[in-house]
Amino acid sequence: MGEMPHLSRRSFVFGSVAVASGVAFGQFAQAQQAVSSAATTNPLAAGLGPHSVTFNPWVEISPERITLIAQHADKGQGVGSIQPLLIAEELDLEPDQFEIRFAGPSPAYFNTGFAHELAPFMAADQSPEAEKARAAALEWLRKAGLQMTGGSSTIPDTYDKLRMAGAVTRETLKAAAAKRTGVAAADLRTEAGNVVLPDGTKIPYVALSADAAKITPIADVKLREPSQWRFIGKPMERLDIRSKVTGDMKFGIDRKMDGMVYAAVKLNPNKGQPIRSYDASKAQSMPGVKKILKISNGIAVIATNSWYAMQAAERVDCTWEPSKYPAEQAEHWNVVASSFAPQFLAKEWRHDGDIDTGLKDGTLVEAEYRAPYVGHQPLEPLNGIGIVTDTGMEIWAGHQTPQSVQYIAATAIGMKPEQVTFHNEWMGGSFGHRLEFENIRVLAEIANQLRGTPVKLVFSREQDFLQDIPRQIAMGRYRGSVKDGKIIAADFQVAATAPFKELLARMGAPSNDPDGQLAVGIWNVYYDIPNYRATSFEVQGLSPSTTWRSVGASANGFFTESFIDELIHAAGLDPLMARIQMCKIPIYRKLMETVGEMADWKGPLGSGKGRGVAFVESFGTSVAEIVEVTMTDFGIKIDKVWVAADVGKVVDPVNFENLVQGGVVWGLGHAMNCELTYAKGAVQQTNYHHHEAMRMYQCPVIEVRGLENDYTVRGIGEPPVPPAAPALANAIFAATGKRIREMPFNKFIDFV
Repeated sequence: MGEMPHLSRRSFVFGSVAVASGVAFGQFAQAQQAVSSAATTNPLAAGLGPHSVTFNPWVEISPERITLIAQHADKGQGVGSIQPLLIAEELDLEPDQFEIRFAGPSPAYFNTGFAHELAPFMAADQSPEAEKARAAALEWLRKAGLQMTGGSSTIPDTYDKLRMAGAVTRETLKAAAAKRTGVAAADLRTEAGNVVLPDGTKIPYVALSADAAKITPIADVKLREPSQWRFIGKPMERLDIRSKVTGDMKFGIDRKMDGMVYAAVKLNPNKGQPIRSYDASKAQSMPGVKKILKISNGIAVIATNSWYAMQAAERVDCTWEPSKYPAEQAEHWNVVASSFAPQFLAKEWRHDGDIDTGLKDGTLVEAEYRAPYVGHQPLEPLNGIGIVTDTGMEIWAGHQTPQSVQYIAATAIGMKPEQVTFHNEWMGGSFGHRLEFENIRVLAEIANQLRGTPVKLVFSREQDFLQDIPRQIAMGRYRGSVKDGKIIAADFQVAATAPFKELLARMGAPSNDPDGQLAVGIWNVYYDIPNYRATSFEVQGLSPSTTWRSVGASANGFFTESFIDELIHAAGLDPLMARIQMCKIPIYRKLMETVGEMADWKGPLGSGKGRGVAFVESFGTSVAEIVEVTMTDFGIKIDKVWVAADVGKVVDPVNFENLVQGGVVWGLGHAMNCELTYAKGAVQQTNYHHHEAMRMYQCPVIEVRGLENDYTVRGIGEPPVPPAAPALANAIFAATGKRIREMPFNKFIDFV
């Protein structure tokens, strides 16, 4: 891998070009099956021990153990559990009969789940043109070999191919048993890690590994019917829960090695800028300090433990290069406001009807919305272990793009990506934080100066906050008109920094195309408004920004669903009933009807109580939420939240509910309390007490229902976030008559 594959979202337009050139024909589902099962180099084959066998990139069996590979990174969302269980469903394994290992960097683990996002068609569009574009996107993903966890793509990516991996393994083991025993494979069955003969004799899978290694894997297999499933769709205990509860789980921050030294850093708070000079005299004699090293954008202290290293790093006096972006937050907002101009136009994503005439023909409604920078703040700070030798580098860290780790580390120390060996770890949270690379680059620089010695790097909480690349800063300028009880026009303009485009550039895959995340939440709006326009502007010259849980929809969903509520109010309509009546898509109407039934929606509540509703589709998953609040003498109390989400298939009901509830808490907490602001070029919020999410006593009851009406399987990790903020804002308006158009809301109202 010499460079990262080129990728841009939504602007990755296949359309007539890809289809006309013969890249893809037929339905997307057929293409997905063909591409997923296509022969590809198996990265497990090179490292096999004696008498061991691998059937595909996800299953390895030796005489001692069965190992199932989780190709997607687990950052707390549970995919390290559901991925092997999807294999075990078809392979007839019990949860305690296998080990789990995260995949290393390999194009064999390309993410098919991005195909829907890359094709420039709305999620609900099942037209032949949309399916052809998705098939073309899928083929492109296969050729690019893009291995990434994100975009709620794990289940869409693995739902079919991991079950197929299990089925191929099962049938091949049966063939090996048939060859050994002389019993026809059709007369054999599998159960709990064994091939079972007609007389009840059981042959463990591990005892068949040497025989199976001599057989070409049986590729012509049939997946089991849902009536035969033991795991899918049924309440499960996640495989990682017990070890996390007991403290046995080893995250990246827990790993230790013989001969290891500890490193902490003090980096330029003016993001992206180098260090000018430093004075380490106060730190050199502190307890445990071994060395103080200069790196490209700061210093690193090497000590006998992390605490000593962190304490010493703070005592180093550094002179920094100033930021290239404005030093003060007010100027950041001025730049955003001035970006609604032709020279910053990213793209007009949608234009229906005659917007100018529509805005004049009715009562005009206008509003401006703001979404600030916010941090990722996972509980586990950035960390990693690295060792550099004259021939290469080995890294242990948690990351969402293994191939990028190789590229970033190699580039930092003048090696080739193939010289970097990467081991992925369990992660204590990410929310987009571990799609970035600051710890990887810094670790490589430090370890390169200490060749042959394992270096454990842990960021202090303050450095983690200061170096965090935040969610995009965004502003929405919205206009609309209503007439005769109907919304007749809507003109949505958003100016924001480009999170995914900037991430790609740091990955070594720069793009000149518009960032598709600037369109999410304004382009994919499913209300029947005859005159409709959605436009985005790319803000330049500000703090670097990156993906944050739900990315563009986290801001745009708030803007759009808040303004839709304002238009509905101006038209004199009911907030829920109007949305249902305007919605174009039957399954989305059903979703909103469902959440209304859950909440027993009957209109205004009165007596200082209010309910707000919001509906947002992101990453293909539709989510509707209703928030109920009460205005007390001390501020707003959030009483209850109802959520309905349609994912096509609820694979794990327990984890589904947990992810939805967690997404709602995440979305509400950040809307209420969180922002990052800049002063003198640096972020002012350096720990949780300055960037405070929802408190436990503030957390409402959250009732969840999963629907399975969508035509394909969707993900759920991120989509519950975007509706939370507008539903809360709309509820506050219903209770108080006050519109809040800027996050965080605690600037304008108190919460109890």
